Amino acid sequence: MPPVSELMMFALALAAAGVVAGVLAGLFGIGGGAILVPVFYQVFGLLGIDDAVKMHLSVGTSLAIIVPTSLRSFLAHYRRGVVDVDLLRNWIVAVPLGAILASVIAAHVGSETLRLIFAVIALALAFRMIFNRATWHIGTELPKNPIKWLVGVAIGILSGLMGIGGGVLNNTFMTLHNRPIHQAVATSAGVGVLISIPGLFGYVWAGWGAPGLPPLSTGFINWIAVALIIPITLIVAPLGVRLAHAMGRRQLEAGFGIFMVLIAIRFFYSLYG
Repeated sequence: MPPVSELMMFALALAAAGVVAGVLAGLFGIGGGAILVPVFYQVFGLLGIDDAVKMHLSVGTSLAIIVPTSLRSFLAHYRRGVVDVDLLRNWIVAVPLGAILASVIAAHVGSETLRLIFAVIALALAFRMIFNRATWHIGTELPKNPIKWLVGVAIGILSGLMGIGGGVLNNTFMTLHNRPIHQAVATSAGVGVLISIPGLFGYVWAGWGAPGLPPLSTGFINWIAVALIIPITLIVAPLGVRLAHAMGRRQLEAGFGIFMVLIAIRFFYSLYG
């Protein structure tokens, strides 16, 4: 066990990550997972957590934190009347199903695979947002079922494997179909709720009895990290919502893209550096 002074530094690092994650939850509708997963991966490594479970633990713990964060962000956006409620109703089975399938996949793949999935998707989405043009649309309306339903399943799977709330994928899906970025961000907060709740239980199951887990862990969920960060993210998430509605579309997209590039670089470095 590291000295108390080091543990205090880790706790402070987690608390700082909680502030940033909460603001990002409201600003981009991403639930904060895109920053929590790499931060957890780093902190769990400093604590000496086994490499075999470190990434899984980071993803699962992130999903647990996204539950209240996304819910609070969604309610704040919903009160502003910009959420696509019809899309969320259509995905009420598809997205949770995808999140459950993600936990099943995670139970059978290694840490390197999860990191590679995270980095590749993050980089692809980043370039889409940074170099986005008004002409980059594949339609003026969202597709009909079953395509729309299958997209929901895919968003649930990929987000569950990344430990994120689905905002990074749903934002892209909606804006490619000519939906306003502010509506996409608001709806993504609701998608985060649909992903994080089944994802939480899925990662508990996937990691049940796994060797090398730190104290106060249930499966791939570490409750110390959850208890530290949830109160902070709940307090600061509405700030991100106010920032989102004060910014322009290109500002939101470019800022989001740059953020995801940095995260992708970090994970590629952990794999090949």
